[in-house]
Amino acid sequence: MLVVRPRETHPDRGYPTEKSTSSQANQSQQQPIIETFDLVKEYSIGEGSVPALCGVSLQINPGEFVAITGPSGSGKSTLMSLLGLLDAPTLGIYRFNGIDISLLRHVALARLRNAKIGFVFQNFNLLPRLSAQENVELPLIYAGIGRRQQRERARELLSLVGLDNRRDHHPCQLSGGQQQRVAIARALANSPALILADEPTGALDSQSGSELMEALQSLNQRGVTVVVITHEKHIARYADRIVALRDGRIVADGQRMANVA
Repeated sequence: MLVVRPRETHPDRGYPTEKSTSSQANQSQQQPIIETFDLVKEYSIGEGSVPALCGVSLQINPGEFVAITGPSGSGKSTLMSLLGLLDAPTLGIYRFNGIDISLLRHVALARLRNAKIGFVFQNFNLLPRLSAQENVELPLIYAGIGRRQQRERARELLSLVGLDNRRDHHPCQLSGGQQQRVAIARALANSPALILADEPTGALDSQSGSELMEALQSLNQRGVTVVVITHEKHIARYADRIVALRDGRIVADGQRMANVA
């Protein structure tokens, strides 16, 4: 079983070692990290359009672990793209950390995304010619962090996800679960406000998938906000809160999957 190792963190990096009861009690008083109001997304096809999201209103507070789930075609991937600032809604309002993203131009959006959001994808998206250490260092290079700090931060994060003895291994020398843990370490490199994981267990066997979700749970217990997009009910149950989509609309929020199947 993979358990993310408890560790004191650098004060500038902002990850507490675990959630406190008082911080959980005050969660509702914090500014939401995600607020959407009547989000609509339509895709043009020929002279017509196809709706993917039909008025989605959602609020996610700092420190939450939320699973967004639903069948194929329900709008999960579209919502993930909007929440991750990879696409813009057709209509509606999206505030990220209190910022109305419609007021930002492309460059400002890219900077906000790179600084505040860490992505974990189904197919890992690691560069095959780079070692685990070098893959984790990439976001730090783009952020202009010094070489020594890059090295130290990457080693710290690989140790955090239990791969301190695999730093020099290339992706082809790692199992699927290990590659996904490298991807998590990379996503954490710039201490983002939010981790967005899109079907993170889709390319893993059941044991590796369970270990990965336990790793995300452990990170969440350290204060990291995690949103997982998944169509698998047993994966969604690792989250503290489940938001179910169907036909581009939220049909349940916070209920067990058995109640919305």
